[in-house]
Amino acid sequence: MTTDGSAGGDGTDSAGGHGAGDGIARGNTAGDDAAGHGAAERGTAGHGGHRSGRGRGRGGGDDGSREQSMVPRAEFRSYYGRPVLKPPVWEWKIPAYLFTGGLSAGAALLAAGADLTSRPRLRRAGRVGGFAALLASMYLLVADLGRPARFHHMLRVAKPSSPMSVGTWILVAYGPGSALSAAAELVPAAWRATPAGRLLRMAARPAGLSAALFAPGVASYTAVLLSQTAVPAWHNARRELPFVFTGSAAAGAGGLGMLLTPVTEAGPARRFAVAGSAAEVVASRLIDRRPGFVTRAYTTGRPHRLRKASEYLTLAGAVTALTLARHSRTAAAVGGLALMAGSVLQRFGTFEAGVTSTEDPAYVVGPHRERLDARRAQRDGE
Repeated sequence: MTTDGSAGGDGTDSAGGHGAGDGIARGNTAGDDAAGHGAAERGTAGHGGHRSGRGRGRGGGDDGSREQSMVPRAEFRSYYGRPVLKPPVWEWKIPAYLFTGGLSAGAALLAAGADLTSRPRLRRAGRVGGFAALLASMYLLVADLGRPARFHHMLRVAKPSSPMSVGTWILVAYGPGSALSAAAELVPAAWRATPAGRLLRMAARPAGLSAALFAPGVASYTAVLLSQTAVPAWHNARRELPFVFTGSAAAGAGGLGMLLTPVTEAGPARRFAVAGSAAEVVASRLIDRRPGFVTRAYTTGRPHRLRKASEYLTLAGAVTALTLARHSRTAAAVGGLALMAGSVLQRFGTFEAGVTSTEDPAYVVGPHRERLDARRAQRDGE
């Protein structure tokens, strides 16, 4: 390929740049795109194109304009089509963990509000449902580690600069309050009059408020954890993902309250679900409209189908919460299930978008080229 480029550049000075460009075009056809593109730039700047000053070889005229490439920009291909980044090794347990953790956090917030406003059935649903979701979340996380003992090692250090370390300690601070408040709801009636039962019931409100205090961190830290990785789709959406995850957590928790609570007490759950749905859909749409190539990971293929189904279910659940769920327990249950299903699919769609962006080398190289072009344009403007 180099021989072709050199032969093309041995013509007259005025045609030297074109000769090199034609030679490299043949090199690209032979299959070495990345090297051909680099050599094309050198060929255009060398030989006759360079010796003619800032004339035709550099885009024409004597106005000092920047050099124009003589061949189309090469399409990047990695060696043997293999990914540039290693795809995440996580299984389905991790997106399921993202959902259950958010559901638990949202339920804790809902339960604390129900406790302060004297709604015992909604409070019970939030506390028990939130703790059950926390147990499922911890199981999924530890199971994905392969060796459960590894979780113990996360407690040996505390690194404020590490989202994983901060998230671990947030869970540690959140867990006791959730467990204690749920235990107060589940204590048998025969034990409530005992000293231990009375003490547990007295501690239930402070414990529930403690869990609610750490709940926003539990709902959002997983988004920060994903966005701080090298996965292009997650890192590119780092500003919107926390709002997507917290909104999805609120929508799912509101759906849980609608499912488990009579309509007379489920008013806060319905409002919580509608607010969370609005935040989730708006933030998700903002991801879809971000400029750049990486957005295609969210708007094409399997991730797009999952996220679109999530949006339909979330909107359907929100509309039901505003209308039929106010009077019908059946409609409330159906709307609640739709909201929870939408929250699940949102997590799986986001996860699949990240995997997709690591499997195609264009998602890695495209943003790098965009940054280089932006810097070059900035220098030209100066």
